[in-house]
Amino acid sequence: MFVEVLLNVLSLDVLLALVGGVAAGIAIGAMPGLTSTMGIALLMPLTFKFEPHVGMMLLIGEFVGGIYGGSITAILINTPGTSSAAATVLDGYPMTQRGEAGRALGISTIASATGGMISGLMLVFIAPTLASMALKFSAPETFALAFFGISIISSISGKSLVKGLISGLLGLILALVGMDNISGFTRFTFGSIFLMNGLSFIPVLVGLFAMSQCLLSIEDLFTNNSVDTTNIKRAKISMKDFLKILPTMIRSGITGTFIGIIPGAGGDISAFVSYDLEKRFSKHPEKFGTGIPEGIAAPEASNNGTTGGALIPLLTLGIPGDSNTAVMLGALMMHNLTPGPQLFIEHALTVNTLFAGFFIANLVMLILGLSNVKNFVKIVNIPKNLLVPVVMVLCVIGSFAINSNFNDVIVMFLAGILGYILAKGGFPLSPIVLALILGPMAEGNFRRSLVMSRGSYSIFFTRPIAATFIIIALVSLFFPIIKSMFAKRKEAA
Repeated sequence: MFVEVLLNVLSLDVLLALVGGVAAGIAIGAMPGLTSTMGIALLMPLTFKFEPHVGMMLLIGEFVGGIYGGSITAILINTPGTSSAAATVLDGYPMTQRGEAGRALGISTIASATGGMISGLMLVFIAPTLASMALKFSAPETFALAFFGISIISSISGKSLVKGLISGLLGLILALVGMDNISGFTRFTFGSIFLMNGLSFIPVLVGLFAMSQCLLSIEDLFTNNSVDTTNIKRAKISMKDFLKILPTMIRSGITGTFIGIIPGAGGDISAFVSYDLEKRFSKHPEKFGTGIPEGIAAPEASNNGTTGGALIPLLTLGIPGDSNTAVMLGALMMHNLTPGPQLFIEHALTVNTLFAGFFIANLVMLILGLSNVKNFVKIVNIPKNLLVPVVMVLCVIGSFAINSNFNDVIVMFLAGILGYILAKGGFPLSPIVLALILGPMAEGNFRRSLVMSRGSYSIFFTRPIAATFIIIALVSLFFPIIKSMFAKRKEAA
């Protein structure tokens, strides 16, 4: 079996599919609004004429490359290419502003590959066990996880906790727009049929980060404040940096894998969770947000860790872990590969080839990422009078392409204006994104839990997993406030 798998994965057609998939994923992921899910959907028709394992390799390569690609523009121009790179902005862009773009990209690339490798190891050795754990997550546990994620707002609020909480509250309000799935009542739709389905997340994300950044750049459009990248020819990451981020990459890779196996949770949630955990356990939490290696390594290792994690319930149970694997489920069925326990028996060679190909995809991503740093950093020195219009066009294209609806473009522009106003007022944008992601997840599962318990709130405290998450969330939410109070008392004394 081992020899057959090796021959399969090292064949020319498989290697070309992997390289092509990863390269396409990086390119698509780096474009604001063009998600890795969209890339997989675009490439899926091409797999019709391929052997099943070759076609799936193309999609896996795009999946791996797409998640990593979002960090490139997040680091270089403060615009996350994908939602899973939103947390990378917090420390990636400040490092670029200091003229350390090559270092930041190197850390991101190595952390992404390490997180992917860790999730690959867990995918191979403990997939059935982790999949059974995912089955224990019903509505109460999923609500508790979402509540824990929302509590992280206190850690990513920057210098002002109050402004961070206001941003988070604004995100929760935006998450309420649309039809209530339980009662059927409409909320904040103002009579618009378009708003009945709620605000599409990608246009809001693109507007908050990309369009608002364009509006800010217009203010100093003709000023010369570009970063000197003439001497950056490779990823400038030292052995000291690598040793510093190694524990972070391992912890975050494992965290991302576990969160990835939970259906509905994805790289965006795991990135923020890992960032928060690293900040809380750090000896210098005040440095997070100023451009430190751990602040890039944590979200990147975690969101790439979800790639292998999301494949675990897909292959073992036929349950997609996120939107990317939901599209892959269709591709598997198209090639007569029915996910589940029988897949590992009837198509053992194909499954093992996919496992081996996942490792090679992360290796290809590492090689392409490190060898193209010189090309990536050229984005920084593109004159703003050229870069801003290009990014704005990509914002429009990316927003429209989600649902082929021009109303999404309008939402994107409105979100961009809102982001511009908030940024000028010193309000952080990350809490809005986090609340917008987790708000519907928390509300829906909270109400389903109450239906399960016939209105009793005890369901959240009698189930061990849910109770643990809620306790951790409460500690996470109030710890910064208590810490600030003690610090003020100490200064007064």
